Amino acid sequence: MVKVFRQPFELRPDQLMPELNDREALVLLARALWREGYNDHLAGHITINAGDGTLWCNPWLVRWDELRPDQVIRIDLDGNVVEGEWPVPLGIPLHLELHRKRPDVQVTVHNHPLYGVVWADLGELPPILDQSSALGGGELVLVEEYDGAVNDASSARSAVDKIGEADLALLAGHGVLVIGSTVRAAHQRAVALEQRCQRSWHVRVAANGPVASTLAPAFAEMVLKSDGNGFIGFWEAAVRAELRADPTLLD
Repeated sequence: MVKVFRQPFELRPDQLMPELNDREALVLLARALWREGYNDHLAGHITINAGDGTLWCNPWLVRWDELRPDQVIRIDLDGNVVEGEWPVPLGIPLHLELHRKRPDVQVTVHNHPLYGVVWADLGELPPILDQSSALGGGELVLVEEYDGAVNDASSARSAVDKIGEADLALLAGHGVLVIGSTVRAAHQRAVALEQRCQRSWHVRVAANGPVASTLAPAFAEMVLKSDGNGFIGFWEAAVRAELRADPTLLD
């Protein structure tokens, strides 16, 4: 019989990283995802539901890898700044329309990571070929039509309608959208999505054509049902890495 070692204790998340407020969590999420390929210059938006009809949001004109907590803004669902001194990102109507339609959504990430955009441009959903690409779970959908830039409310509303109740989306000719019930879940899903897109592309090129997943159907079903919050330690490790890189970030 193979014995499985189990720790005689359980670590709580607050033992693995400092306690964070929403502004700090948003900044650390942005910086961590920048390292994972969510790094299209000034593009991209992250919103966290403040629970009072407003959203915490990264501002326009600041790259994700340089963002600091005092630059995070709070906006209402009409896109007006209610707290902070920086302008609203240009494409924020995508988030506003999503939060209006789905008020239960807590965290939303939009950006243009390389491999996610490759599959969005292909107009295909990449298969899940390995377990790391499946972490975080959720339903991925393809929004096949590019109706226009999401800084236009009508185009943003159209994209949100096509996303429906899904958790992740590839937006044709554009980028990706990731939804999570927590910052932890959004981080896990965003990382796994780009890994899924990258590895599927590499395997397709190596095999000179589409390749079917060898993962068991039961595993795939389990993944789909995951809310992204189960992997304690993954988000915390990313936070610690960012704080080592910039020890003054939370000062």
